[in-house]
Order: sequence, then C-alpha cells, then structure tokens
Amino acid sequence: MIMPRGQPLLLPVNPVFIVASLLVGLAINFLPLGRVAWAPDILMLLLTFWVVHQPQRVGMGVAFVLGLCMDVHQSSWLGQHALVYTVLSFGAMAMHRRLLWFSVPSQALQVFLLFLLAHAVELLLRMVGGGIFPGLWGLLAPVLEALLWPLASWVLLAPQRRPPDRDENRPL
Repeated sequence: MIMPRGQPLLLPVNPVFIVASLLVGLAINFLPLGRVAWAPDILMLLLTFWVVHQPQRVGMGVAFVLGLCMDVHQSSWLGQHALVYTVLSFGAMAMHRRLLWFSVPSQALQVFLLFLLAHAVELLLRMVGGGIFPGLWGLLAPVLEALLWPLASWVLLAPQRRPPDRDENRPL
C-alpha cells in the first residue's frame, strides 16, 4: 500500500498492547457510573479503532466475545451487546481500507455513522425487549464517541510512532 504524503511509516503494533487496551476499555465500561444514555461506550470506540487499524488481529470474533462480557456485566439480553459489537466491527471492516486514507478528523466524521448505527441497533433491541426509551440524550453518545476518535487515534498510535533504532548500517 502506498502511504499518503506526510504520514510517517508506523512500526508494527504489539499484540499485547492491543489486548491491554481492549481490557482497559472493558474495565472502563465496567465502572459503576450508572446507566446514563449519553455516556460514550469506550469499548466500542477502542474495538472500532483496532478493527480499522488491525483487521487481521481484531475482528468479529473478538467483538462477539467482548459483547458477551458486556451482556453478562449489565444483565441485559445475552447477545445484545454481542450483536451490536459484531455489526459495528463488520461495518468497520467493510470501510477500513478507505478510512485509512483520510485525516483523523475526517475519519471521525465517518465512524460517527458507524457509532450511530450501532446505537440504533442497541436501542432497537432494547425496545423489542420491553425497555424504556432513553430519550434524545441517547443521540449524544455517538457524538461523544466520534469526538473521542482523534484522542484515541493519537494515544493508540503513539507506541507505533517511535523512531526505530538507528545505526550506521541502516540510515533510515
């Protein structure tokens, strides 16, 4: 793949870093902050980021397992979050090649639609299950997740931006 002008060549990502970041996102979602409709789903954000940047390592299987963990934690229908995260990762996989050519703010605008779709599927499943409508505050969660996309990109790509060890035999 030809890199766009001005972008540095990234080092390979450490798989332990991917797992650690997803576990941190899962732990943040597990915090007892109450169930407010406008709270961003950090695990959804991190899962989307890694599916876009590392689709060979993080895919729909990982999304399904993390969704089951969220279902068990929130005592929701078993498979509700699993379906939402799987649909989200499918959409991210479908557009990951195109998405990487855009700048980070443009990426945030495009993943906003994925987040909106995921929250719409989650709301639909909740309403079918007899839940109450959370109100229009639920529309704020995808907006906050899209606004957090540049921060997540900067933090999660930082270890890959390290300059490689220089020596006299490799001038790059």
